[in-house]
Amino acid sequence: MTVLPSSDRKYRRSPPRSPLLPQKLDDDQSFDAHGSGFDGASTSGAVFNLSTTIVGAGIMGLPAAVNQLGLIPGLLTIMFVSMLTESSIDMILRFSRASKSKTYSGVATDAFGGAGSNILQACIVINNLGMLVVYMIIIGDVLSGTSVDGFHHGGVIEEWFGQHWWTTRSALLLFTTFFVFAPLISFKRVDSLRYTSALSVALAVVFVAITAGVVIVKLMEGKVGMPRLMPKLVNQASFWKLFTTVPVVVTAYICHHNILPIENELKDPTQMKSIVRKSLTLCTSVYIATSFFGVVLFGDHTMDDVLANFDGDLGIPYSSLLDDLVRVSYGLHLMLVFPIVFFSLRLNVDGLLFPYAIPIAFDNKRFFSVTIALMGFILMGASFVPSIWDAFQFTGATAAVCVGFIFPAAITLRNIPGIATKNDRLISWMMIFLAVSTSTVAVTSDIYSIFYVDEGITS
Repeated sequence: MTVLPSSDRKYRRSPPRSPLLPQKLDDDQSFDAHGSGFDGASTSGAVFNLSTTIVGAGIMGLPAAVNQLGLIPGLLTIMFVSMLTESSIDMILRFSRASKSKTYSGVATDAFGGAGSNILQACIVINNLGMLVVYMIIIGDVLSGTSVDGFHHGGVIEEWFGQHWWTTRSALLLFTTFFVFAPLISFKRVDSLRYTSALSVALAVVFVAITAGVVIVKLMEGKVGMPRLMPKLVNQASFWKLFTTVPVVVTAYICHHNILPIENELKDPTQMKSIVRKSLTLCTSVYIATSFFGVVLFGDHTMDDVLANFDGDLGIPYSSLLDDLVRVSYGLHLMLVFPIVFFSLRLNVDGLLFPYAIPIAFDNKRFFSVTIALMGFILMGASFVPSIWDAFQFTGATAAVCVGFIFPAAITLRNIPGIATKNDRLISWMMIFLAVSTSTVAVTSDIYSIFYVDEGITS
């Protein structure tokens, strides 16, 4: 009689093949979702899906973070977090293969038991919910506008058609939910989103290209000043406030929850390490370009959501048209990123609520019930969260660092399969120290700022 590992006993009644099955993967098991003849995802499709998971709303907060840190420290921080992200993903991949776990939570189960798995899934849920609320906020800002410090930044639909009941924020978000999100989040296999993911990456590149073009034209005309290369330190409070930018950068790289679902669907899983490297290289290039051109273009006027800066005169010909292109392209990008992040959110919520049920892919009633409940919660969250900076700092300083760094490092230090090297342990301790220290300072600084108003700090 074969004895199942502890992390898999609760799934022993599950059907053998499904993209959403949180069970062990046998060496000779081929992937065939629901007997549909699907013989595995392509490498290019996986690169687009992973890149889309990474390049979401986080890119919109990076220019403000880099402006606060200063151009040189800010860009170096982006590259450093990218390298740490690659190391943490490599840890997840190696330990999942050693334990033959198909999910991130399965790897955590092998290392820490059911309690560890539940904590990880809760962190993923908090992180993904925070991100999807941010997506909703930005999409609402793009379509219907936003008000900051008593000044209203108009949205594209509002500017095109004027103020009507159907151009209000709530009406436009409901329309987007029913006619864009609903069809895309109904897929039960992540590879089904490969074409929308490719389009979303292309739209992100369009955003970067337009921003770069505007900067180049203004540089040629001598209309751009020298950006601040180092942070502006006015007093002690301004120094501690610099640490609040770290969670924003960390959040921009969180993709760990989709690593194994994407690998599970690959035709050749051995290509996953190369896929991760290509995706991180692409996304880091986009992040650096966006941050650099955003800071050069707007300087100290860079807003928490840099898209809000694209609602006025850019100082070049066809400014209004370029404003609309930037906002529409990135609004559409976020609409296409949304289902990728939602895929992992739904899977982990279901794992927390129904740990002993059959996989959600085989239960249509549960699948759509969980989907509808989550969408309702996200819509409500987008109505009450005041700004994306608040959401970035909350999720980045708590759940994101746990998902991206603390859990991979802890799994490595636990080293149940006995495959961790001395270098792995060194990197793991560094990850934990950086994650805990920066998050603690960020949260403390945020709490302190509630009671202390520093007029000399740009946020």
